[in-house]
Amino acid sequence: ESTNVEVVIKCENGIEGFGEASPSFRVNGEKPEMIIALENFVKTTLIDLSITNYRKIFDITDKLFAIPSLKAALQFATLDAFSKNFNLQVYQLLGGAKDFIVTDKTAGIDTVEDRIKEIRKIIDDGFEFIKIKVGENLKEDIDTMLKVKNIIKDKKIIIDANMGYTAKQALYFVNQLYREGIDVDVFEQPVYMKDIEGLKYVRFNSPYPVAADESAKTKYDVLNLIKMDSVDYINIKLMKSGISDALAIVEMVKSANKKLMIGCMGESSIGINQSVHFALGTGAFEFCDLDSHLMIKDDNFRGNFIQDGAFMRAKIS
Repeated sequence: ESTNVEVVIKCENGIEGFGEASPSFRVNGEKPEMIIALENFVKTTLIDLSITNYRKIFDITDKLFAIPSLKAALQFATLDAFSKNFNLQVYQLLGGAKDFIVTDKTAGIDTVEDRIKEIRKIIDDGFEFIKIKVGENLKEDIDTMLKVKNIIKDKKIIIDANMGYTAKQALYFVNQLYREGIDVDVFEQPVYMKDIEGLKYVRFNSPYPVAADESAKTKYDVLNLIKMDSVDYINIKLMKSGISDALAIVEMVKSANKKLMIGCMGESSIGINQSVHFALGTGAFEFCDLDSHLMIKDDNFRGNFIQDGAFMRAKIS
């Protein structure tokens, strides 16, 4: 389950734009109660502004430094209302670069046996991209990877340590995998978010490309990571950055000749819709990790996209 906050922007002509905030205390220090408490402030701040001048709304919501998931929801709801007003879809407004994207599916941390079962099921369900969570028990993580070696050999693999290792543990982990011939496409956030030197150390000594997730929240974080040459990939999550920072990060990363992936927190289908349209519109991402709505209790599918196994595309009305 995930406790999220839905945002609705209602225009005078009756058009409504929808967004969703999925607060993460672990990553952003947010809680749903913090967002709800800002409802009246948001109303009084944004009322009477025009969605056709959405950059003004972006500039105001950019000041919500401590609540980035609310910033994301408000900004997307604005774009959703704007696009509907002109009979467009958000991904078209953002560039319409792709007709579809392909998401991975995540195998969480569990016993070795249950992790193996989950990875088998993900493959049986037709997913060619698999994200495997590690970082709580180094020995069990290595044991799991060795036991699924032959199962995952022809798949695209992202290993996500969620800040769980020290730099030396991270290198020990990847070197064990490399010696066994296990191919990993991306090694995501191996060390603590503030340990940029450790991240760089892993990046320059790892046989696999390294990505920043928790270390890359805002465009300023990403600028610093680029200046320090600390990573190969940046993982954009709209819940960390909002739409405005995410657009800036896309251009910064392209200019630095780095690569991009897009991920999610605990969004339902209406929240994942935001990232699907962002990914389709910009066409900027080598890997998409947009599967939270497939794992949480989401009884009513409300996303303005079609899910066909691992494939995701916008609904065409």
